[in-house]
Amino acid sequence: MADPVTLAALVLVVALILYTLFGGADFGGGIWTALAFGPRAREQREALFNAIGPVWETNHVWLIFIVVTLFTAFPSGFAALFIALMPPLVLALIGINFRGAAFAFRHYGRETGREVPLSATVFEIASVLTPFTLGMAVSATASGTITINYGVTATGTAVWFTPFTIMGGVIGLAICAYLAPVYMTVRVAPPLQDDFRDAAIAAGVALGVATAVMVPLSLRYAPGFSQRLLESWPMLFVVLAVFAGVGTQLLLLWRRFKVAQLGAGATVVLTVAGFAAALAPDLIVGEMSLEAAAAPRASLVAYLAILPFGALILIPSLVYLYWTFRGEPSSALPPAGSENGSSEKM
Repeated sequence: MADPVTLAALVLVVALILYTLFGGADFGGGIWTALAFGPRAREQREALFNAIGPVWETNHVWLIFIVVTLFTAFPSGFAALFIALMPPLVLALIGINFRGAAFAFRHYGRETGREVPLSATVFEIASVLTPFTLGMAVSATASGTITINYGVTATGTAVWFTPFTIMGGVIGLAICAYLAPVYMTVRVAPPLQDDFRDAAIAAGVALGVATAVMVPLSLRYAPGFSQRLLESWPMLFVVLAVFAGVGTQLLLLWRRFKVAQLGAGATVVLTVAGFAAALAPDLIVGEMSLEAAAAPRASLVAYLAILPFGALILIPSLVYLYWTFRGEPSSALPPAGSENGSSEKM
């Protein structure tokens, strides 16, 4: 039987992957409402809002699950991380709350014909702020800047604000901006489908460039992590992620959109898995191992024992929700002159 610490760590990684795949696409939709382009910019925003609407609250279930798993299975690590990374995590929390409020105000404003000023701007800023700060926080765990001396965790901007963590935030943004348009290609029909295809290809290039730039930055600012990643078996994840990313770009060029979704998901899964593999056996590189961060064995066993029962309720419910609102290809083009014309931002 596998060690409870290892099993709990794997659960944490799976939750992080699921939040990246679903919550990341959600944030990506917000990013592309800000970056909507061309003569169909308004229609792109409408299609994105229609896709986000039924599931945006649900996607944060995985973030809650990550937090609960951390303080239940790895309480010492939870304490250290939330002390050292309080500023970016608070900014992320503010972004999540303001983003949700702006989305709700927009919806009810549309229903009543009295839109709340700046709701679009707040939604877009929060959609950028949150994945960026979360990316910074996650990458800080690998940077080697978090130190714990005699049980006291170091704080300050030098812990989480470095070139390495900033690029981690950029990669977080790029992942979100990459997933959303790939997912949207199967939800809309031409000509919107072509718009999202172009956006997905551009975001894929940006993600590839950002991850390539991260390699020399990690060598300079996170040498311990880079050695683990580049000189051991986690490098296999990096290679596979590159192949998956290139393959997805080709599928988008060939307009194989359904298969491209799988390729994009595989690219992100392999990227996150590679990061987690290089981080192991630590929770905080060089400072706190998973073993040191873990709860007593009895707590871990109890957590792992109850987990399947919760999954039996949660997973089928989510599958049913996503299946119900999977969407059908639609151009999302409104009647001419509707809702103040095509120049309206939201």
